[in-house]
Formats: sequence, C-alpha cells, structure tokens
Amino acid sequence: MQTEIMILAAGAMLLFVHIIIPSTLKTRQYGIDWNTGPRDETMPPLNPVIARLARAQANFQETFPIAIVALIGVVVTGRESDLSAIGGWIWLAARLLYLPLYAFGVEKIRSIVFLVSLVGLGLVLYALVFG
Repeated sequence: MQTEIMILAAGAMLLFVHIIIPSTLKTRQYGIDWNTGPRDETMPPLNPVIARLARAQANFQETFPIAIVALIGVVVTGRESDLSAIGGWIWLAARLLYLPLYAFGVEKIRSIVFLVSLVGLGLVLYALVFG
C-alpha cells in the first residue's frame, strides 16, 4: 500500500475521532433525548471544551478534502515521492497534535501547528502539480 493511502486512511480515522468525541460529549451535556430528537430547540451554549472540540471538528472537515485530493492525486497520477510522503506525514502529525491543543485551549502553539499542517499539504500539492 502506498504511503499516501496509509496517511489518508489514518486521516479518515482521525476524522472519525473528531466526530465521535464532541458528539458523545454533547450528548452527555444535553441528554439522550436531545441526541435522538429533532434538535429544533435552542440549547444553552456548550461547555468551553466541547465547543472547542466542535470547532476543531469543523476545522478538520474544512481541510480534509484538500488532503484527500492531494494524497489520492499523487497516487493516481503516479507522482508519489519522498516529498509527498513527508508532506503527508507532516500534515497528519500536525493534525493529531492540533486536536488536543485546541481542546485544552492552548493559544498560539495551536495556530502554529495548524500552519505546519498547511505546509505539509502544500508539499503534497507541490508534488502533485510539479512532481
């Protein structure tokens, strides 16, 4: 299996984590009736940690499609390289660090880690376009 596909599979598992953790904690805060109901009513704000986890989930969902296109793209076009693999690993490692940093409200470092993840994606995209 190509490295880029392994990275993508790990990214999909990370997306699963991004979905499960906040939804489980939201259910704990709002109750099972909220979870199984239509969710039409206005609820009180989430506690800060759950709210940060929900924002981290949204952030991951916004950038994961770029990773999918880039990582599958290098495989489909035969442009896998050390650069695309390194970029993919950088992206994945940064995204793994980003979740707990955001959950615990770590300022500045979280933003730097996010930028590092974008650099990783940039390397993969560079390999795809110019590889």
